[in-house]
Amino acid sequence: MSARRLGIIMNGVTGRMGMNQHLIRSVAAIRREGGVLLSDGSRVQLDPVLVGRDAGRVEALARAHGVERWTTDLDAALADPRDEIFFDAATTQMRPALLERAIARGKHIYCEKPIATGLPEALRICRLAREAGVRNGVVQDKLFLPGLQKLRMLRDSGFFGRMLSVRGEFGYWVFEGDWQPAQRPSWNYRTQDGGGIILDMVCHWRYVLDNLFGEVRSVSCIGQTHIPERVGEDGARYGATADDAAYATFLLDGGVIAHINMSWAVRVYRDDLVTFQVDGTHGSAVAGLTGCVIQPRQATPRPVWNPDVKQGIDFYAGWQEVPDNVVPDNGFKAQWEMFIRHVAEDAPYRYTLVEGAKGVQLVECALQSWKERRWIDVPPLNVAGAPAGTPQAGAAQEARHEPA
Repeated sequence: MSARRLGIIMNGVTGRMGMNQHLIRSVAAIRREGGVLLSDGSRVQLDPVLVGRDAGRVEALARAHGVERWTTDLDAALADPRDEIFFDAATTQMRPALLERAIARGKHIYCEKPIATGLPEALRICRLAREAGVRNGVVQDKLFLPGLQKLRMLRDSGFFGRMLSVRGEFGYWVFEGDWQPAQRPSWNYRTQDGGGIILDMVCHWRYVLDNLFGEVRSVSCIGQTHIPERVGEDGARYGATADDAAYATFLLDGGVIAHINMSWAVRVYRDDLVTFQVDGTHGSAVAGLTGCVIQPRQATPRPVWNPDVKQGIDFYAGWQEVPDNVVPDNGFKAQWEMFIRHVAEDAPYRYTLVEGAKGVQLVECALQSWKERRWIDVPPLNVAGAPAGTPQAGAAQEARHEPA
């Protein structure tokens, strides 16, 4: 069958995530494979136009990856009726205004998270997209990680029995930028530029927890700026005004307790940069980005506490690796293909902007918890308006400098 063309405006692809995961490993890879296969056997071939502020950089990127079209004029790109989808991976602070412009032009929306720095903006974008009737989606890449896919399979098979708790550890040491270059851009550590680990990562934890372990009902969170001064890309020192670590506990549906530590000031002594341990009455599992090990009830050792005797049990030896019976595709690419099928043939798609707004909602609840030093309930999200009890705009800015 013949392939139909689908034009995509790709904004923000000169950045690390936009270039590597969305352009190179997703859209360019799909193009090399001949497009996205639809249910009727036909294909959709992608025709992207890359948008960037630096003409030299965006042109070089287009040439390197076989993309014929590029521009520095976003308004002209949005005005072109040949392009149906607008994708954004630029800075969070700019995202709501960019999405609003694209929605006004009737473009379908696909974007990175967070979809906004505050819940009122996020809800407004959701309403605009709904009123315009455009299809929309937000990246929720960690659901597609092989390790978390294995956790989903274990959950669906009943392996855990009654799920009890989830323990997450995320992070690594980001160098201060003085005697070793930092691995993350300096804006991540400035609140005024949209930085902060709570804003960046709690959006992820919302969709991971909701989809794998139970919907989030309450949160208790404390943040911290462990490294108060860093060195930027220009070699100049600057004050870090954003949180670089946070420690959060979540109450989920069914009474499941989830605790997640997240930090850019931690040295890794675990199997991966992120790990989740899930404990249940019938078995436990520990998953990283790709691997997953399990210990069923029948194979659980019987330790006895005795601090006067050296531990004789090798606790690592009692776990079994979950085999890679199914090797998944790149998670970003897989979600791109899902969204393209949603646009091209109305295939089901659940990871909408509303799901992105839920992530922003949990960020604000976590920041309110930090500021007020108490548990915060997470009410059902009403896209028609901010629900009662939701933190107000500005809570994110105020919470980060509370004294310990």
